[in-house]
Amino acid sequence: MSAAPAAAVQKSIHECILWRGTFLPGHEACRLFSQGSQRHLEGVALFSHEELPCRLDYHIACDEHWRTTSAEVNGWVGNTNVDMHLAVTPEQHWLLDGIEQPTLSGCSDLDLNFSPSTNLLPIRRLQLGIGEAAEVKAAWLRFPSLRLEPLEQKYTRLGELTYRYESAGGKFTTQLKVDSAGFVIVYPEIWKSEATYANQG
Repeated sequence: MSAAPAAAVQKSIHECILWRGTFLPGHEACRLFSQGSQRHLEGVALFSHEELPCRLDYHIACDEHWRTTSAEVNGWVGNTNVDMHLAVTPEQHWLLDGIEQPTLSGCSDLDLNFSPSTNLLPIRRLQLGIGEAAEVKAAWLRFPSLRLEPLEQKYTRLGELTYRYESAGGKFTTQLKVDSAGFVIVYPEIWKSEATYANQG
């Protein structure tokens, strides 16, 4: 039996989570892992939209400061194929399939509109104390258009595991409950965690 590839040996799984979606009915599974100094979010969302079956797989890589460095989103929405490849330079210039996206310059995070997974990225990077708040700018992948737009966001840490999230200048506000890894476990009226597994090693 041959030895496992070096990359597989070095992969350290931190947590896996399963969500049930209500606004977009379906389920999503995601895992957080690290390889060297990089952090990764990897998941698949299976849901329906306007009676269309949808499957979207994603893989987001971040540097040691939890800034997005690359991402892929693949799958389908009904009979429409999705195949997106993002890269982010150290100066935070964003490229979609090799083409620079000037409107996204300066964004720190990729925010997937169809998923609760990416709230983890600013939560982990900001490391807010209770009562503290911070504003960030994300590259927002809208659904169902799958267009990328800059989105101003604000996170306020209300308690040990509770955050107020605001976007678009306060036009959207909600209260998020997270777990110790930073994954959202309750996103009111949109997603709720059904199962989690944390590596205790």
